[in-house]
Amino acid sequence: MYAADRAAMAGGVPGLDLMEAAGRAVAEAIRRRWSPRPVLVLAGPGNNGGDGYVAARLLSQAGWPVTIAALTPPETLKDDAAAMAARWTGPVIGLGDIGWDEVGLVIDALFGAGLSKPVEGAAREALQAAETRGLPIVAIDVPSGVSGDSGAVLGYAPQAALTVSFFRAKPGHLLLPGRDLCGSVEIAPIGIPDNVLDEIKPSCWHNGPALWLDSLPVPRGETHKYHRGHGLILGGPMTGAGRLAAQAARRIGAGLVSLAVPPGTAAIYAADHPGAIVLECPDSEALADILRDPRRNALLTGPGAGTGPELRDTVAAVLATGRPTVLDADAISTFAGDAEALAGLIQGPCVLTPHEGEFARLFPDIEGDRLARAREAARRLGAVLVLKGSDTVIAAPDGKAAINDNAPADLATAGSGDVLAGLVLGLLAQRMPAFEAACAAVWLHGAAAGTASAGLIAEDIPDRLPGLLQRLRRNPVAGF
Repeated sequence: MYAADRAAMAGGVPGLDLMEAAGRAVAEAIRRRWSPRPVLVLAGPGNNGGDGYVAARLLSQAGWPVTIAALTPPETLKDDAAAMAARWTGPVIGLGDIGWDEVGLVIDALFGAGLSKPVEGAAREALQAAETRGLPIVAIDVPSGVSGDSGAVLGYAPQAALTVSFFRAKPGHLLLPGRDLCGSVEIAPIGIPDNVLDEIKPSCWHNGPALWLDSLPVPRGETHKYHRGHGLILGGPMTGAGRLAAQAARRIGAGLVSLAVPPGTAAIYAADHPGAIVLECPDSEALADILRDPRRNALLTGPGAGTGPELRDTVAAVLATGRPTVLDADAISTFAGDAEALAGLIQGPCVLTPHEGEFARLFPDIEGDRLARAREAARRLGAVLVLKGSDTVIAAPDGKAAINDNAPADLATAGSGDVLAGLVLGLLAQRMPAFEAACAAVWLHGAAAGTASAGLIAEDIPDRLPGLLQRLRRNPVAGF
């Protein structure tokens, strides 16, 4: 955002105009949501405070009673913030002089997304007082104390009812716990031209259809089942996982799905859905024979595989084909603490789908926020990494990343990860690039779950995919 501001000003947009537009966006958002009431603006020492002075002036002009409580005296402000403070003619008090009984709404204009140290002292006390009293808090950019880069809380951050930010969302609006603390988020245009992004070249996106829809496979008149790809799942002794993955891969559009399964389990796999092909795979020789068929163009191993020394050999055999591969669950955990060995085996497009526990076992030395950790892991592996959670991060080896925020809490149910792995497999089988396939699978997984009522189980998710896919084909933007 600092670069975007600079580029806009270099292109002829005055900084004062940007700040005026930001403050106006805050004031208008408040007027749309609340009736007039006494407003307290907590104003900080930088541009965030300057936005607060603008919002205060515009609300006051609209007839709202407004008081500014300043962290630092207005005369100590600099540049655009100083100019906006000079335009304010209403009351200014210190943070220690607030009469809380007379406040009906609080604007948090203390610190923006670039905060690098914990919120302390009088600023923290004022925010805590507002939160304790149950006052609606409107945050400018992010709630003070939330890191715009990571969503982490630096010391303390209040619960906002509304957050108004500008031009583009920040990672902290999407990553937990920041996402929850922001309340409703409104991203307002303030006059920064979109073309500044050509120079900034952002590498992180809010996951959604606009990111991957152009590469989402759509069958054509000349399409036959092998054109749509043949996914192969290495099923394990825990048969439910592989069966869920197979159903998801077929629903997402794979032309065929085969399951290579341990002896004694074939009847269980075959009794589930007759459209899946079940092959007994008693040993490594049988697996090698199954893998010789080049039409099986995308592979998945890990769901329900169980732990054992032979699993590493299976993963190695799968990765040696160089075909697009999904590694999930036990196929990841079997390399606990030995990510370097796994990286040495990867020879083609590969997507890993760990949850936090599996990630920590594979990469015990990687620390930091979710976005940074996922990017570092993807870089080390040379593979796409999906760090699963309510705020799933999809990261590519080149640093590209997407943050997904549409997953309902109901997805915390057994088997939902197996469904996700199957979705990725089905899209890879249809020759969708690995990063885009992972992003699409994660979003569709969350969107499908979001159409279900309370009581969602993993088996529900694949059956909701056809309706979603049909909506995307008919109207890619509306409704999403």
